[in-house]
Amino acid sequence: MKAKEFDRNFDSGKDITKFLDLTRARRTNQTPKRVNVDFPSWMIHSLDKEAGRMGVTRQSIIKVWISERLKVQSA
Repeated sequence: MKAKEFDRNFDSGKDITKFLDLTRARRTNQTPKRVNVDFPSWMIHSLDKEAGRMGVTRQSIIKVWISERLKVQSA
């Protein structure tokens, strides 16, 4: 398939995934990086309580809350 035809298919909303090699695809800026953060025990207790109420892990709630804050800051 020529590039112009590929672009036309993409622009018209057709499924082009069968023409892509996704074996090496990577999402930019999505590579996880490990960080260590020390929290006071009262904060861990509060995080665990809220995470349990929401049915998610402590790590998940921390990620969501930080993400929400960063979105507000960048707006």
